[in-house]
Amino acid sequence: MKQRIIVAVIGIPLLLAILCVAPDWATAALLAALSVVGTHELLAAVCGPEKTRRWTALPAVMGILVVLHFYGAGHGWQLPLGIVDGLLLVGVIALPAAGVLSYGKPHALTLLDVCVMALAGLAIPASFSCLLLLRLLPYGGGLVLVPLVAAFCSDSAALFTGMACGKHKLSPLVSPHKTVEGAVGGLVGGMLGMVIFRIIFYLCTLQPLHIGGCILMGLVGALMGQLGDLSFSAIKRQYGIKDYGRLLPGHGGVLDRFDSVLFAAPVLWLMTCWVIGL
Repeated sequence: MKQRIIVAVIGIPLLLAILCVAPDWATAALLAALSVVGTHELLAAVCGPEKTRRWTALPAVMGILVVLHFYGAGHGWQLPLGIVDGLLLVGVIALPAAGVLSYGKPHALTLLDVCVMALAGLAIPASFSCLLLLRLLPYGGGLVLVPLVAAFCSDSAALFTGMACGKHKLSPLVSPHKTVEGAVGGLVGGMLGMVIFRIIFYLCTLQPLHIGGCILMGLVGALMGQLGDLSFSAIKRQYGIKDYGRLLPGHGGVLDRFDSVLFAAPVLWLMTCWVIGL
Protein backbone atom coordinates (compact mmCIF):
# COMPACT_ATOMS: atom_id res chain seq x y z
CA MET A 1 0.00 0.00 0.00
CA LYS A 2 2.87 2.38 0.81
CA GLN A 3 4.33 1.83 -2.66
CA ARG A 4 0.95 2.45 -4.29
CA ILE A 5 0.56 5.76 -2.45
CA ILE A 6 4.10 6.93 -3.28
CA VAL A 7 3.68 6.08 -6.97
CA ALA A 8 0.30 7.84 -7.05
CA VAL A 9 1.59 10.97 -5.29
CA ILE A 10 4.48 11.28 -7.75
CA GLY A 11 2.90 9.82 -10.87
CA ILE A 12 -0.48 11.55 -10.99
CA PRO A 13 0.83 15.17 -10.94
CA LEU A 14 3.53 14.22 -13.46
CA LEU A 15 0.97 12.59 -15.76
CA LEU A 16 -1.36 15.59 -15.51
CA ALA A 17 1.48 18.02 -16.20
CA ILE A 18 2.55 16.22 -19.37
CA LEU A 19 -0.98 15.64 -20.65
CA CYS A 20 -2.43 19.06 -19.82
CA VAL A 21 0.33 21.66 -19.56
CA ALA A 22 3.45 20.50 -21.38
CA PRO A 23 3.84 21.09 -25.15
CA ASP A 24 1.84 18.65 -27.24
CA TRP A 25 5.04 17.04 -28.52
CA ALA A 26 5.76 16.02 -24.92
CA THR A 27 2.28 14.50 -24.70
CA ALA A 28 2.99 12.57 -27.91
CA ALA A 29 6.34 11.39 -26.55
CA LEU A 30 4.73 10.15 -23.34
CA LEU A 31 2.01 8.29 -25.24
CA ALA A 32 4.59 6.74 -27.56
CA ALA A 33 6.57 5.55 -24.53
CA LEU A 34 3.44 4.08 -22.93
CA SER A 35 2.65 2.35 -26.22
CA VAL A 36 6.11 0.77 -26.39
CA VAL A 37 5.89 -0.49 -22.81
CA GLY A 38 2.34 -1.75 -23.32
CA THR A 39 3.42 -3.56 -26.48
CA HIS A 40 6.24 -5.29 -24.63
CA GLU A 41 3.92 -6.27 -21.77
CA LEU A 42 1.32 -7.84 -24.06
CA LEU A 43 3.91 -9.77 -26.04
CA ALA A 44 5.58 -11.01 -22.86
CA ALA A 45 2.23 -12.23 -21.52
CA VAL A 46 1.07 -14.05 -24.65
CA CYS A 47 4.15 -14.91 -26.73
CA GLY A 48 6.62 -15.73 -23.97
CA PRO A 49 9.97 -14.20 -23.03
CA GLU A 50 12.10 -15.59 -25.87
CA LYS A 51 9.83 -14.46 -28.71
CA THR A 52 9.35 -11.14 -26.97
CA ARG A 53 13.11 -10.62 -26.81
CA ARG A 54 13.49 -11.49 -30.49
CA TRP A 55 10.51 -9.65 -31.97
CA THR A 56 9.36 -6.85 -29.68
CA ALA A 57 11.27 -4.18 -31.63
CA LEU A 58 9.01 -4.48 -34.71
CA PRO A 59 5.64 -3.78 -33.05
CA ALA A 60 7.30 -1.25 -30.73
CA VAL A 61 8.53 0.80 -33.70
CA MET A 62 5.11 0.44 -35.32
CA GLY A 63 3.56 1.84 -32.15
CA ILE A 64 5.82 4.89 -32.25
CA LEU A 65 4.93 5.42 -35.92
CA VAL A 66 1.20 5.23 -35.13
CA VAL A 67 1.50 7.97 -32.50
CA LEU A 68 3.69 9.99 -34.87
CA HIS A 69 1.03 9.62 -37.58
CA PHE A 70 -1.67 11.16 -35.40
CA TYR A 71 0.69 13.90 -34.22
CA GLY A 72 1.65 14.73 -37.80
CA ALA A 73 -1.96 14.66 -39.00
CA GLY A 74 -2.93 17.05 -36.23
CA HIS A 75 -0.18 19.48 -37.26
CA GLY A 76 -0.83 19.35 -40.99
CA TRP A 77 2.26 17.40 -42.02
CA GLN A 78 2.31 16.34 -45.68
CA LEU A 79 5.58 14.87 -46.95
CA PRO A 80 6.79 13.81 -43.46
CA LEU A 81 3.40 12.19 -42.81
CA GLY A 82 3.68 10.24 -46.06
CA ILE A 83 7.08 8.93 -44.98
CA VAL A 84 5.69 7.90 -41.58
CA ASP A 85 2.75 6.11 -43.19
CA GLY A 86 5.05 4.38 -45.68
CA LEU A 87 7.25 3.06 -42.88
CA LEU A 88 4.16 1.93 -40.98
CA LEU A 89 2.95 0.03 -44.05
CA VAL A 90 6.34 -1.69 -44.28
CA GLY A 91 5.92 -2.77 -40.65
CA VAL A 92 2.43 -4.15 -41.29
CA ILE A 93 3.74 -6.18 -44.24
CA ALA A 94 6.74 -7.35 -42.22
CA LEU A 95 4.54 -8.98 -39.55
CA PRO A 96 3.17 -11.87 -41.66
CA ALA A 97 6.48 -12.03 -43.53
CA ALA A 98 8.26 -12.65 -40.24
CA GLY A 99 5.83 -15.49 -39.49
CA VAL A 100 6.49 -17.10 -42.88
CA LEU A 101 10.27 -16.70 -42.75
CA SER A 102 10.51 -18.10 -39.23
CA TYR A 103 8.28 -21.11 -39.97
CA GLY A 104 9.86 -24.41 -38.96
CA LYS A 105 12.66 -22.74 -37.03
CA PRO A 106 13.16 -22.65 -33.25
CA HIS A 107 10.89 -20.03 -31.67
CA ALA A 108 8.97 -19.61 -34.95
CA LEU A 109 6.10 -17.14 -34.90
CA THR A 110 2.66 -18.71 -34.89
CA LEU A 111 -0.45 -17.11 -36.36
CA LEU A 112 -1.43 -16.12 -32.80
CA ASP A 113 1.94 -14.44 -32.30
CA VAL A 114 1.56 -12.42 -35.50
CA CYS A 115 -1.97 -11.35 -34.55
CA VAL A 116 -0.86 -10.33 -31.06
CA MET A 117 2.04 -8.34 -32.52
CA ALA A 118 -0.39 -6.56 -34.85
CA LEU A 119 -2.74 -5.82 -31.95
CA ALA A 120 0.12 -4.55 -29.81
CA GLY A 121 1.72 -2.50 -32.57
CA LEU A 122 -1.46 -0.93 -33.96
CA ALA A 123 -4.45 -1.04 -31.60
CA ILE A 124 -2.72 -0.11 -28.34
CA PRO A 125 -0.91 2.97 -29.74
CA ALA A 126 -4.01 3.99 -31.71
CA SER A 127 -6.03 3.98 -28.49
CA PHE A 128 -3.37 5.97 -26.64
CA SER A 129 -3.26 8.38 -29.59
CA CYS A 130 -6.91 9.25 -29.00
CA LEU A 131 -5.66 11.10 -25.91
CA LEU A 132 -3.35 13.04 -28.20
CA LEU A 133 -6.27 13.85 -30.52
CA LEU A 134 -8.17 15.19 -27.53
CA ARG A 135 -5.16 17.28 -26.52
CA LEU A 136 -5.05 18.84 -30.01
CA LEU A 137 -8.69 20.00 -29.79
CA PRO A 138 -9.61 23.52 -28.63
CA TYR A 139 -9.29 23.52 -24.83
CA GLY A 140 -7.51 20.19 -25.25
CA GLY A 141 -5.54 20.65 -22.04
CA GLY A 142 -8.78 19.91 -20.20
CA LEU A 143 -10.54 17.64 -22.67
CA VAL A 144 -7.63 15.19 -22.71
CA LEU A 145 -8.71 14.20 -19.21
CA VAL A 146 -12.19 13.01 -20.25
CA PRO A 147 -11.27 9.31 -20.74
CA LEU A 148 -9.18 9.30 -17.57
CA VAL A 149 -11.95 10.87 -15.49
CA ALA A 150 -14.63 8.49 -16.76
CA ALA A 151 -12.47 5.36 -16.50
CA PHE A 152 -10.67 6.06 -13.22
CA CYS A 153 -13.77 7.36 -11.42
CA SER A 154 -15.59 4.23 -12.56
CA ASP A 155 -12.73 2.02 -11.34
CA SER A 156 -12.66 3.66 -7.91
CA ALA A 157 -16.44 3.68 -7.47
CA ALA A 158 -16.67 0.04 -8.54
CA LEU A 159 -13.97 -0.93 -6.03
CA PHE A 160 -15.54 0.80 -3.05
CA THR A 161 -19.11 -0.18 -3.94
CA GLY A 162 -18.05 -3.80 -4.34
CA MET A 163 -16.26 -3.74 -1.00
CA ALA A 164 -19.27 -2.19 0.73
CA CYS A 165 -22.16 -4.19 -0.69
CA GLY A 166 -20.93 -6.58 -3.37
CA LYS A 167 -22.71 -9.95 -3.21
CA HIS A 168 -23.28 -11.17 -6.77
CA LYS A 169 -20.23 -12.13 -8.83
CA LEU A 170 -19.96 -10.36 -12.17
CA SER A 171 -17.58 -12.71 -13.98
CA PRO A 172 -16.02 -15.14 -11.50
CA LEU A 173 -13.93 -17.03 -14.05
CA VAL A 174 -12.32 -13.85 -15.36
CA SER A 175 -12.13 -11.64 -12.27
CA PRO A 176 -13.36 -13.36 -9.09
CA HIS A 177 -13.47 -10.18 -6.99
CA LYS A 178 -15.66 -8.10 -9.30
CA THR A 179 -19.36 -7.93 -8.46
CA VAL A 180 -22.55 -6.80 -10.18
CA GLU A 181 -23.07 -4.22 -7.45
CA GLY A 182 -19.56 -2.91 -7.99
CA ALA A 183 -20.15 -2.65 -11.73
CA VAL A 184 -23.33 -0.64 -11.18
CA GLY A 185 -21.51 1.60 -8.72
CA GLY A 186 -18.81 2.06 -11.34
CA LEU A 187 -21.35 3.30 -13.88
CA VAL A 188 -22.68 5.81 -11.38
CA GLY A 189 -19.13 6.84 -10.50
CA GLY A 190 -18.28 7.46 -14.15
CA MET A 191 -21.32 9.69 -14.62
CA LEU A 192 -20.72 11.57 -11.37
CA GLY A 193 -17.07 12.05 -12.25
CA MET A 194 -18.00 13.63 -15.57
CA VAL A 195 -20.51 15.96 -13.90
CA ILE A 196 -17.77 17.17 -11.54
CA PHE A 197 -15.37 17.46 -14.48
CA ARG A 198 -17.91 19.64 -16.32
CA ILE A 199 -18.04 22.06 -13.38
CA ILE A 200 -14.25 22.29 -13.06
CA PHE A 201 -13.84 22.62 -16.83
CA TYR A 202 -16.26 25.55 -16.87
CA LEU A 203 -14.53 27.27 -13.95
CA CYS A 204 -11.18 27.00 -15.75
CA THR A 205 -12.26 27.84 -19.31
CA LEU A 206 -15.71 29.52 -19.04
CA GLN A 207 -16.80 27.06 -21.73
CA PRO A 208 -20.01 25.18 -20.85
CA LEU A 209 -20.25 21.53 -21.84
CA HIS A 210 -23.67 19.99 -22.42
CA ILE A 211 -24.71 18.37 -19.14
CA GLY A 212 -26.56 15.52 -20.84
CA GLY A 213 -23.60 14.86 -23.10
CA CYS A 214 -21.24 14.74 -20.12
CA ILE A 215 -23.47 12.29 -18.25
CA LEU A 216 -23.72 10.11 -21.35
CA MET A 217 -19.94 10.21 -21.79
CA GLY A 218 -19.52 9.19 -18.17
CA LEU A 219 -21.85 6.23 -18.67
CA VAL A 220 -20.31 5.09 -21.95
CA GLY A 221 -16.77 5.65 -20.66
CA ALA A 222 -17.52 3.59 -17.57
CA LEU A 223 -19.02 0.79 -19.66
CA MET A 224 -16.07 0.72 -22.05
CA GLY A 225 -13.63 0.96 -19.16
CA GLN A 226 -15.16 -2.04 -17.42
CA LEU A 227 -15.08 -3.97 -20.70
CA GLY A 228 -11.40 -3.11 -21.09
CA ASP A 229 -10.66 -4.16 -17.52
CA LEU A 230 -12.38 -7.53 -18.01
CA SER A 231 -10.79 -8.08 -21.43
CA PHE A 232 -7.24 -7.58 -20.20
CA SER A 233 -8.04 -9.59 -17.06
CA ALA A 234 -9.17 -12.47 -19.29
CA ILE A 235 -5.78 -12.46 -21.01
CA LYS A 236 -4.01 -12.55 -17.65
CA ARG A 237 -6.25 -15.39 -16.51
CA GLN A 238 -5.66 -17.29 -19.76
CA TYR A 239 -1.88 -17.10 -19.42
CA GLY A 240 -1.64 -17.39 -15.64
CA ILE A 241 -0.06 -14.05 -14.79
CA LYS A 242 -0.94 -11.66 -11.97
CA ASP A 243 0.30 -8.40 -13.50
CA TYR A 244 1.49 -7.37 -16.94
CA GLY A 245 4.57 -5.69 -15.55
CA ARG A 246 6.31 -4.04 -12.61
CA LEU A 247 6.90 -0.57 -14.02
CA LEU A 248 4.56 1.02 -11.46
CA PRO A 249 5.27 -0.56 -8.05
CA GLY A 250 2.03 -1.52 -6.34
CA HIS A 251 0.04 -0.90 -9.52
CA GLY A 252 1.56 -3.39 -11.97
CA GLY A 253 2.38 -2.44 -15.53
CA VAL A 254 1.06 0.03 -18.08
CA LEU A 255 -1.67 -2.36 -19.22
CA ASP A 256 -2.73 -2.99 -15.61
CA ARG A 257 -3.18 0.73 -15.01
CA PHE A 258 -4.50 1.89 -18.39
CA ASP A 259 -6.59 -1.11 -19.50
CA SER A 260 -9.86 0.73 -18.98
CA VAL A 261 -8.56 3.93 -20.60
CA LEU A 262 -7.50 2.04 -23.74
CA PHE A 263 -11.09 0.93 -24.35
CA ALA A 264 -12.71 4.21 -23.31
CA ALA A 265 -10.46 6.69 -25.12
CA PRO A 266 -11.48 6.06 -28.78
CA VAL A 267 -15.21 6.21 -28.04
CA LEU A 268 -14.90 9.24 -25.78
CA TRP A 269 -12.79 11.10 -28.34
CA LEU A 270 -15.63 10.74 -30.84
CA MET A 271 -18.24 11.69 -28.25
CA THR A 272 -16.22 14.71 -27.09
CA CYS A 273 -16.07 16.01 -30.65
CA TRP A 274 -19.86 15.65 -30.78
CA VAL A 275 -20.45 17.35 -27.42
CA ILE A 276 -18.29 20.38 -28.24
CA GLY A 277 -19.74 20.59 -31.75
CA LEU A 278 -16.76 19.64 -33.93
